[in-house]
Amino acid sequence: MPIKKKKKNIVVLGGGTGTYTVLTGLKEYADDGISLSAIVSMADSGGSTGRLRDEFGYLPVGDVRMALAALAEGENGDNLLRELFLYRFDKGTGLKGHNVGNLLLVALTDILGSETKAIQFAGEVLRIRGKVIPVTTRNVTLSAKYADGSIVKGETNIDEPPRIHDGTQRIRRLWLDPEAPATPEALSAIRAADMVVLGPGDLYTSILPNVIAGGVAKALSKAHAKLVLIVNLMSKYGQTHGFNASDFITETAKYIGRAPDVILLNNKPLPPSIIKKYRTEQEFPIVDDLPPSAGMRVIRRDFLRPDEVKKASGDVRKISLVRHDPKKLARALLSL
Repeated sequence: MPIKKKKKNIVVLGGGTGTYTVLTGLKEYADDGISLSAIVSMADSGGSTGRLRDEFGYLPVGDVRMALAALAEGENGDNLLRELFLYRFDKGTGLKGHNVGNLLLVALTDILGSETKAIQFAGEVLRIRGKVIPVTTRNVTLSAKYADGSIVKGETNIDEPPRIHDGTQRIRRLWLDPEAPATPEALSAIRAADMVVLGPGDLYTSILPNVIAGGVAKALSKAHAKLVLIVNLMSKYGQTHGFNASDFITETAKYIGRAPDVILLNNKPLPPSIIKKYRTEQEFPIVDDLPPSAGMRVIRRDFLRPDEVKKASGDVRKISLVRHDPKKLARALLSL
């Protein structure tokens, strides 16, 4: 009788479109030797999520919704429920800008009396291939202190700084207010992981908000898992202005207390037309400044999605026009 191989546990830690991209690629292998868990940030305060958070007082649902949709059964466009979950209203007084998935999660929380139960039920309805775990169940505000000593509170204010802050200032410290413990489920998933994937995504508003939840950094630093960092394609005004690849590694290690074991770095040049659009926002392609002996494994490859991303109707938030390709990332991660 053949011995059944134990599934490898892969934990993806982050939020937003970056985590969505990684999960979409890995999901196709979820029944073939891997077990997937997504630990997502609970610090979002902008857009539809922010409005619902202010009105209902529940935890932010945007990053949860993106992870659930990514893990939903079926390819893009092959699952009507998945498509419905991602649908955003582009008109209607009070509805414009809201996402159906966000509204459903808030309604389920109201009915079931628990955000955790709402996430579990939504996962069952969408038949997700994996688990979606909130990093904390406390209502928190993301806060950042900059090099000039100024402090900015709120994820959306850190994410889109031109209104209140000079976006060229470096963030020196990031914290949650009030301090919040990580969920037991999140810590257990990290301890049991064979691989933890960080990024891509906004460093200070999608990735590190998970790390600074109480207990996560310690769990990551002691975990036997291989720690993989996917470096962003572009810098982000207000967060990673002037960053090179080495800066992402340094900042990640600073908050975790451990350097990544493997770095995934795109080496395909970005289209000049895309670079021109980003330049107007003071955002630029990330420069590979890693030395040949960086003390870690660096995988340089074409990880670029071939088409430019178009903003969905009704989406009022700024989006990334260029992104990683889910299948290319998945192949590289599984090769490890």
